[in-house]
Amino acid sequence: MSRNISSDMSSDKSRSRSPAVSAGPADQPSKLDWIAVIGGIVGAFMAVLDIQITNASLQDIQGALSATVEEGSWISTSYLIAEVIVIPMSGWLAARFGLRPFILTATAAFTFFSLLCSFAWNLESMIVFRAFQGMAGGVLIPTAFTIISLKLPLSMRAKGMALFGITATFAPAIGPTLGGWLTAQFSWHYIFYINLPAGILMFILLSFGLQKGQADAKRATDWPGILTMAAGLGSLQYLLEEGQRKDWFTDPHIVLLTAFSVSSLVLFVWRQLSAKEPLLQLRILGQSQFLVASIASAMLGLGLYGSVYLMPLYLARVQGYNALQIGEVIMWMGLPQLVLMPLVPKLMQWIDSKYLVATGFLLFALSSLLTSHLSLDMAHDQLIIPQLIRALGQPLIMVPMSLLAIQGIKPQDLPSASSLFNIFRNLGGAVGIALLATLVEHQYAVHLWHLSEQVNLFEPATVNVLQQLESVSQQSGQALAMLQRTLQREATIMAYNDAFSAVSLGLIGSATVLLLFIRPQPAGATSAPAAAH
Repeated sequence: MSRNISSDMSSDKSRSRSPAVSAGPADQPSKLDWIAVIGGIVGAFMAVLDIQITNASLQDIQGALSATVEEGSWISTSYLIAEVIVIPMSGWLAARFGLRPFILTATAAFTFFSLLCSFAWNLESMIVFRAFQGMAGGVLIPTAFTIISLKLPLSMRAKGMALFGITATFAPAIGPTLGGWLTAQFSWHYIFYINLPAGILMFILLSFGLQKGQADAKRATDWPGILTMAAGLGSLQYLLEEGQRKDWFTDPHIVLLTAFSVSSLVLFVWRQLSAKEPLLQLRILGQSQFLVASIASAMLGLGLYGSVYLMPLYLARVQGYNALQIGEVIMWMGLPQLVLMPLVPKLMQWIDSKYLVATGFLLFALSSLLTSHLSLDMAHDQLIIPQLIRALGQPLIMVPMSLLAIQGIKPQDLPSASSLFNIFRNLGGAVGIALLATLVEHQYAVHLWHLSEQVNLFEPATVNVLQQLESVSQQSGQALAMLQRTLQREATIMAYNDAFSAVSLGLIGSATVLLLFIRPQPAGATSAPAAAH
């Protein structure tokens, strides 16, 4: 790896070997270093934003492209599948072609295919363009993580990770809000147009900030690793997206796809552990701190993407909110993070990082627990406090957890660590959404059965309710239909309450694991030069 990003890696190594405890001039990043970091952060932010930005506008896009609801879901799914395949390959590709030309090409491709998405003339063209956009976006996320690790000395990485944390937690929260507003004010095309100025800015910043490094043109290509990884992760993502719609393992195609995905991933792991030059250094998962941080990253993905998945559905199905109204609720979990995120590096100087992360998970869990008491009267105003509590907790998770993950990782293994850490979060989100979708449907059926069982048409209370409904509808048949809709609505609310409770339990479990398995460290250890590799 020492040859792949030679100028960047050599400067990072010289910094990390510095014995000085207090930061001196040699430990200060240059202006070009900060320009590269900011360029990488903008790229990662836009890539994560585009995962969620179409969600609030899918109905409008489906209508324009004459697609059904099930077909339209592939507008998001194609992006996610392409992204999840490319993320693990980003470190190898950067080594093979050089970091600067690689990320500049990805930036140009992301911008170009974003523009093509706005010109899509049918569903098929949109799916193809979104897939290529996802491939380019999948590069930008872990590469930003790597640039921070290479360009900033350990004394400054907390600040860099605070910026990276905005991409991981703020972008998914603000995505539906921004997408809904752009669609309501202009049209759905603008959710892709906004990538043009961002892409141009990214290209300029990265062109100036990154030096021309030497590509490792002689590095062996791990084709078996690439093929098994792409097959395993791609089929897994498809399985998670389609499983609920096809009733999971009652469908023979889902069973076959599961077997194919598992066998491909097993072969991929075997290949990575046996190859001389593997695509990913999976052995770093043997470092307990990195493994625990990666598992916590997966649980963060479950809570992060799961909550953003559940809340819009609840507001649309139960409260009848449109895209803009949904965005106005969700924005309360995003905007406060812009204020709180810069404060986290200061807190890390005084409080052990593992306690900050655990506190963040517990605040996130409290937010989900408060949201698990939904009722028909609980809507916009009543949801602000839980969203604010979540906004307070998320910055405490991402920044210190990222630094805990890379602490002790060798410089040549940073690209693999970056890819694994980010893929754990994305897969955690994908698995979480699939599980939560299944849970909501299952619990809805259970609650509807219990509620219907309790309704006896000959009970005085039921007769009284039907008489009241008849006085409104003037017809007994309509009264029974209204009663059935009321039961379905209550069962739906109860199902979403169960889902938010499940998210809360998962987040509490993550806090517990971190407290038990991460060793205590002196405050500021994750950002001090004394903790150099």
